[in-house]
Amino acid sequence: MENFESRDPREVISKEKGALIVDFFASWCEPCKMLAPVLESVGQKYSNNLKILKVDIDKYPELSTEYQVMSVPTLLFFSNGELVNREVGFIPEEKLCSIIESELTVKV
Repeated sequence: MENFESRDPREVISKEKGALIVDFFASWCEPCKMLAPVLESVGQKYSNNLKILKVDIDKYPELSTEYQVMSVPTLLFFSNGELVNREVGFIPEEKLCSIIESELTVKV
């Protein structure tokens, strides 16, 4: 997983080819804290074919507005730069893997 600390998030999202999940989160958000280890596990499981990027909504409020993120956590699923799915709230690992394999056509 990668944070956007030194790079413009828009550039990363627009230039990423392949499967990408953008995790909009907040450090004060309990469901975000619950989702973090799930994303870590999924990131390791699909490490060769999937990139997971984290965006702190308090540091990038304009990006949250641009992508219409109304609550956290919000996961945006991109395939070759195109938004293909959006999930809001905590997601169990099994459901997340199912979305990755069906929407992003990524296999382990």
